[in-house]
Amino acid sequence: MKSAYELAMERLAKSDPAEKKLTPEKKAQLAEIDAVYKGRIAEREIFLKQRLDELLATGQFDEVEKVRTQLASERSRLEEDRDAEKDAVRRGR
Repeated sequence: MKSAYELAMERLAKSDPAEKKLTPEKKAQLAEIDAVYKGRIAEREIFLKQRLDELLATGQFDEVEKVRTQLASERSRLEEDRDAEKDAVRRGR
């Protein structure tokens, strides 16, 4: 006996013709996009965390919150860019 959730997911899968199986090439492209953006995110985090450490060491506490906000916004932006690229690959660019 299937749950209501399982039935709804089946109906959704039937009604969404855009949902296709991914080819190995597309899977490889998605993995590469993940790797690239993981590196970009790590690069920005390292740079901004070093900046945070410098600010904390020099007592510039008013700038610390600005850098923390910048870190969060850059991470969010990079994740959005990554997701947009992955969606483009899934749609077949």
